[in-house]
Amino acid sequence: MNPKRAIDRGAPASMVAAKFGGLSRFSAAIGKPPSTVHRWLVRGYIDGAYHPEIMAAAQVPGNLVDGARLVPLDFVDTRIRDDRAMLAADAATATRRLVDSLPASESSHTHFTRADWARLRSAVPLTLDEADLVRLRGTNDPISLDEVQDVYLPLTRLINLHVNAAHGLSRVTDDFLGRPAARRPYVVAIAGSVAVGKSTSARLLRALLSRWPDHPRVDLVTTDGFLYPNATLAARGLMERKGFPESYDVRRMIQFLADIRLTGRGTAPLYSHHVYDVRPEVQVVENPDILIFEGLNVLQIGIGPDGTRAPFTASDFFDLSLYIDAAPGDISRWFEERFMLLRSTAFQDPTAFFHKLAILPEEEARGIARRIWRDVNELNLVENILPSRQRADVIVRKDSDHRIDNLWLRKL
Repeated sequence: MNPKRAIDRGAPASMVAAKFGGLSRFSAAIGKPPSTVHRWLVRGYIDGAYHPEIMAAAQVPGNLVDGARLVPLDFVDTRIRDDRAMLAADAATATRRLVDSLPASESSHTHFTRADWARLRSAVPLTLDEADLVRLRGTNDPISLDEVQDVYLPLTRLINLHVNAAHGLSRVTDDFLGRPAARRPYVVAIAGSVAVGKSTSARLLRALLSRWPDHPRVDLVTTDGFLYPNATLAARGLMERKGFPESYDVRRMIQFLADIRLTGRGTAPLYSHHVYDVRPEVQVVENPDILIFEGLNVLQIGIGPDGTRAPFTASDFFDLSLYIDAAPGDISRWFEERFMLLRSTAFQDPTAFFHKLAILPEEEARGIARRIWRDVNELNLVENILPSRQRADVIVRKDSDHRIDNLWLRKL
C-alpha cells in the first residue's frame, strides 16, 4: 500500500468499504489483500468484475456493519460534480448536439409536414377514445387524439398496405418454389433514444393495428429483455454501459427474430424496470399477423466478436422500420422530467432498484438524473442510436413539446 496517496471518502469504493466497517474488515470479508482494497479506495471505484462476489459477501451475516445494506446502485457514483466539471460536461453536450442535423436528406427520404401527412389518412377510422389513450400513454408523454388522427392513422394505413403487399410477394415465392403457402408475421421495428416515446408509439400502433380486420393479432416485444442479466453486466464491468450495444445478448435476439421469420414462433426474455433486471419468465410469441419489435438498438449494424461485420443484424428481419426522433436537448429535458416523476411514484417502493434515489434531496436526485443522461444515455444516443436514424423507413420528428410536426418517408 502507498499511504501517501489520498483517498476520496465520498467515492463509491469508500462508501462500500464503510458498509463493511472499513478497509481491513472489507478486505477480510471478500478475501482480497488490503493492497487491492486500498487501490480501489484511491481510485474511487471498484472494478465491475468484483461486484458479484462483493454482493455475495454482503449477504453473509456479520460482514456488514449493523443496519447497513448493500445494493448495486452503491457501486455507482451518484455525487453532483463541481461547477468546473459541470461546465466542461455542458460544453461536451453542446458539441454532441452539433451532430443532430436534419433527420434525412431529400435524396433518401421524402419530407412531409404534419398537415401533408394527415391527408394520407384517407378513410381510416379512429378506433380509440380518450380512455384508451390514457391507458396507452407512457410516463410524461402527453400524446393527444389529434396526433393519433394526424400521424398514427396514416401510418397504420401505410403499414396495412405494406402487409398486404408482403403477403402477396410471399405467395409468389411459395408458388415459385412449389411449396404450400405460409402466412408469415410482418415485422415492424421502432427505434429511438431513451425517453423519446418509443414505448408509447409501440403500444399505440399495436392497439390501432389490432383493430384492422385483416390482421387482428399484433404482438409487441421490446429489446430490453435481451439485455444481459445484471450479474453478467457487473462481472464484465458493463453496468454503466447498460443499453450500449455490448450490453445485449445479440445472438439470442437474432435467433428470436430468425425463428419468427422461419416458423412464426419465438421465445423472448422479459425485463423488469422495477428491479432493473431481466426476469426469469419469458414471452412466447406464436403466429402473430404483425410483430412490433421496439428498442434502442434495433437499427444498429451488428458487429461480430472479431470486430468485423456480423453475418446477420436485427434489421435484416424487418419489413418496415420507424425511428422516433427529437433534438437531444429536448430528450434530455424529457428524461429528467420522467426521472423526477418516477422518483415520486415508482421509486418510492422499497423493492425498486432505484429506491435509494427516492429518499435523496430533490436537487441531488435531479443532479443524478442529469449525470445519467449525460454520461450514459446521451453518449449512447450520439455514438450508436442517432447514426442508425437514416436507415429507417419512416422518421417521426417530435418538437420540444412532444408534438409530431414533421415526418420523412424512405423513397422506394
